[in-house]
Amino acid sequence: MLHTLYQEALNRKQHPKEGSYTNYLFDKGLDKILKKVGEEATEVIIGAKNADKIEIANETADILYHLAVMLVETGVTPEDVESVLTARQGKQSNVHDRKEITEY
Repeated sequence: MLHTLYQEALNRKQHPKEGSYTNYLFDKGLDKILKKVGEEATEVIIGAKNADKIEIANETADILYHLAVMLVETGVTPEDVESVLTARQGKQSNVHDRKEITEY
């Protein structure tokens, strides 16, 4: 899925289309793209907190799209991300070294 979104964003960057939201983001630059990633991340959190499956699905789709645009803009490929995930697979987490959060 991320690879498909990435390819679509890359294609749009290489072959701009007038009126395209993706091209609007590329034209505005990295700061605008990152602002949208942050907004969408917040909306995913709100959807999850509200236990609203439809909202979670919609906002997750939005953040994945904006992440794909950000990857294209920064020159990071889905393969780069996959390499990191593959290297982490099967490794023990250091979470047990962190202090537990007991107050919210």
